[in-house]
Amino acid sequence: MSNDVIWLTGSASGIGLHLTGEFLKLGYRVIATDINIEELERLASQHKWNRSNALIAKLDVTSDKDWQATYNIAIKQWGRIDRLLNIAGYLKPGYIHETNSNEVDRHIDINVKGLILGSQLAAKHMVKAGCGHIINIASLAGIAPIPGIALYSTSKFAVRGFSLALAQELKPHGVQVTVICPDAIQTPMLDLQEDYDEAALTFSGPEPLTVENISKALFSEVIPNAPIEITLPWHRGALAKLGSAFPKASFLLGGVLAKQGKKAQRDRKIRRGQR
Repeated sequence: MSNDVIWLTGSASGIGLHLTGEFLKLGYRVIATDINIEELERLASQHKWNRSNALIAKLDVTSDKDWQATYNIAIKQWGRIDRLLNIAGYLKPGYIHETNSNEVDRHIDINVKGLILGSQLAAKHMVKAGCGHIINIASLAGIAPIPGIALYSTSKFAVRGFSLALAQELKPHGVQVTVICPDAIQTPMLDLQEDYDEAALTFSGPEPLTVENISKALFSEVIPNAPIEITLPWHRGALAKLGSAFPKASFLLGGVLAKQGKKAQRDRKIRRGQR
């Protein structure tokens, strides 16, 4: 298993950075990519990644040419792609009536278009090989709509829908697809939302997940079993699906949850100020 070639996007931050390190520790051959190549190179040196097993490349996920160029380099070096993890993402809170069109483009281009381009490229390779695994990071915000981050929520609905459809398309070819839908995760993306009142619902749950939670689920469940979908934690996933099935319930609970979220935001700001 550790001889597999793993391609990750968003390797310079958050989930992508942590998983890149974990795969390398386990001896996998890793294609670590990010649009911020300078930061990625710095982190590779800082974390002392094994460069014989790490191919580091700049990748703008919205660029088909970047995907193809990185693929060509990887195939030349290792001849195969066993798993693709679409992790790179973008989020900026804001109410739709106050949001400019550039933010619409960024959310859809990075979170949806970029993921589709990568999945398409990997699927072509894996169908020919007769095996492979595409793992897409969505969100519980892609199951239950979240006001205040509507663009992000919309993009993750698209990721989940695309992934579930793609799984059916590729199954006859021996290629597996998994979509991971986590609750809020303690990453720079979550820190960003602390100062936006619009993002209060993001903080309405219990303590956020950690990148270690994602890693544990990936190595204990996703890679060995290739489920079509997992939610983290499962009980929050069940609530999200219930809320999606009964939209009026979301309206009724929204005010209560927003109050909880705003309190959690205030508490986080206080802790931040004390550090």
